[in-house]
Amino acid sequence: HGNRASSSTSGSADLLQAIRPRAPVIEAVNAEVLPSVYEKSNYAFLFAPTFHPGMRHVAATRKKLPFRTLFNLLGPLANPIEGNIEARIVGVPQHELGLTFAEALKENKARKGMVVCGDELLDEISCAGRTRCWRLVERPNPAFRGPRDEEDEDFTTSDEEGEPRTIIDVEHFTLEPSDFGLQPHPLSDVSPGKLPKENAAKLIQLLQNELPRDDPILDFVLLNTAALFVIAGICDADTSDMGHGDDGKVIQETGPGGLRWKEGIRRARWGVESGQALASLERYIEASHAATGQ
Repeated sequence: HGNRASSSTSGSADLLQAIRPRAPVIEAVNAEVLPSVYEKSNYAFLFAPTFHPGMRHVAATRKKLPFRTLFNLLGPLANPIEGNIEARIVGVPQHELGLTFAEALKENKARKGMVVCGDELLDEISCAGRTRCWRLVERPNPAFRGPRDEEDEDFTTSDEEGEPRTIIDVEHFTLEPSDFGLQPHPLSDVSPGKLPKENAAKLIQLLQNELPRDDPILDFVLLNTAALFVIAGICDADTSDMGHGDDGKVIQETGPGGLRWKEGIRRARWGVESGQALASLERYIEASHAATGQ
């Protein structure tokens, strides 16, 4: 879920449209074709103007302002398929917003999610140092009075006026690159600001596995991808059979929050080195063109 740049040089939509030799038709992926596109590619980009047409009335003004506005904060909480997202990582640019956003996710009935803010006021997991995290954790509700055994025929039923079977708490901890088994890199090595075509070229280079294994941008992408895998619960499995090149050696070591951050890196790196991440993007590009009849 993203847009063209309004307060930066290159937005996520700008990057995708600069991919060569063939860019996706991001405007073609609307609510009607989204299920088909995702089924074909296991990836979909939700272009904000397509899903939030009313925002066009403020787009020109936002672009003229030399600073972030409230709309930069609302975007991550306005995903058009909110009810269908199983897990998410949401970044905020101020530490004070972390708990507020986590509570907002709770109010939206999210069960797997984490809000992050790098110590540099970065709205992503920082590759340079510490990142503060607010994770949603689902726990059994001690006040629940219904059946607790899954074999009970009433286990899947609920009393709308009664206490829910589980509750969502917010757990706070910090992460550092070392928790992922990675070396830190200064933000200047990964800072944005380049033109969309340069960013797109770097993306393709990354997905084609042409960057060194310790490249700062690769590490930055891997640790943020790994975190999503961890929060989704994928890394809880004690077995692994992702495909060719997966040695099946699950890293069971845990870090902050009792979670397997290094296993997340192992799985994210496999996605790049196996070519599966690139293949997913290529299928998405083809599916977006198919949606237009091209």
